[in-house]
Amino acid sequence: MTDRCYIIAEAGVNHNGSLAMAKRLVEVAAEAGADAVKFQTFKAAELIIAGAPKAAYQIDSTGAEESQWTMISRLELDAQAHANLVAHCQNCAIQFLSTPFDAGSAEMLVEMFDMPIIKVPSGEVTNAPLLLKVAQFRRPLIVSTGMCTLADVTAALGVLAYGLLYDSIPNGVRDFEDAFKSAEGQHVLREKVTLLHCTTEYPAPYAEVNLRAMEALSKAFGLPVGFSDHTEGVAVAIAAAARGAKVVEKHFTLDRSLPGPDHKASLEPQELANMVRGIRQVEQALGEAVKAPTISERKNMEVARKSLVARCAIRAGEVFSEDNLGVKRPGKGLSPMNYWELIGRVASRDFQPDELIEL
Repeated sequence: MTDRCYIIAEAGVNHNGSLAMAKRLVEVAAEAGADAVKFQTFKAAELIIAGAPKAAYQIDSTGAEESQWTMISRLELDAQAHANLVAHCQNCAIQFLSTPFDAGSAEMLVEMFDMPIIKVPSGEVTNAPLLLKVAQFRRPLIVSTGMCTLADVTAALGVLAYGLLYDSIPNGVRDFEDAFKSAEGQHVLREKVTLLHCTTEYPAPYAEVNLRAMEALSKAFGLPVGFSDHTEGVAVAIAAAARGAKVVEKHFTLDRSLPGPDHKASLEPQELANMVRGIRQVEQALGEAVKAPTISERKNMEVARKSLVARCAIRAGEVFSEDNLGVKRPGKGLSPMNYWELIGRVASRDFQPDELIEL
C-alpha cells in the first residue's frame, strides 16, 4: 500500500461460481483503476454448519428455499481457479487479494500464491484461532470491524499482536492482553494492521453508517483506518476518502440483476469507475493544511480584487473623502484595506475619474 487511498474492488462471491465471470470481474476492476480486486476463499464444510440460517439480506436476494450451506457451497473456488485468477490479475496489472474464512484457505493463499496482504472480514473478528493463524504469517493485515465495539476490536488486536510477535501457542486470553499492552505489541500493530470501519448490512442504511467511527478507531488505537462500504451508490465511499480513509473497499458486480447474495448491494462497472475517479479527485483536492493563494489563483488576484480609485476628478491639494474616493477593479493598485487611512489626506496630484489612487 502507498500513502494514497488503497482502493479494493470487492468481487467477493459475485462470480457465482464461474471462473469466466471471475476473470471478467478482474478486468472490470483493473479498467476502473482499483488497486486490488478481492475475492473470498473458503470451504463450505469449514465455514458453516448444515442448518445455519441465511441472513435476511440473503433471503431477500436468493430466497428461503435452499440453506445457507447449499448457497455457499456453489460459490467455492478451488486451488486451480485461484491460480488462474492470480495469473489473470498479473496480466491485468492489478493486485489479487482474497479473504480467507478458514485456516486451510489462509494457508493456500499465502503459501501457494504468496498473497501479500491478508484481509480479515468482520464476521471473523471473534475467531481467535483464525486471527492467530493469519497474524503468524507476518503479512500486512486489513481488519474489518463491522458489528464491533471498541472492546471487540481491542480483543482482536490482542490476538493479532500475539501472533505477530510469537510462533508459540498461547495459554489463553491473558497472553493476548499482555501482547496488546506491550510496547513491542503496539509497535508491530502499527507496522502491520489497518482497521476498516464497516456497517454489516447489505445495503447499509445511510443513517447507520457513522463515518465518524473511523475517527474513534484512530483515536482509540493509533492505527491507520479505512472504510468497508456496503451502502448504495458511491457518495459514502468518496466521503470516507475525504475524511482520511487509507483503504476503501466496495463490492461490485457485472450486473446487479444477477442471482446471488451480494449482487443487489454492489456497484456496476461504470459506478465502480466513477467511485475510483471520485476518490482520486478528492485526494488531489485535500491538499495540505495551509491557507494561501494557489498558483492558479495568483493570476486572478488582480482581476478579482479591487483597488482604491477616484470616483470623480480630484485636483492636487484636494482632500480625499467618501465623496471622491471609490473601490473598483482591477486589484493592481492600492488596497481598499487602506481606505480609512486616505480619508482626510490631501491629494499630491491630479487624478482623473476611475484612475487608480497613488500616494
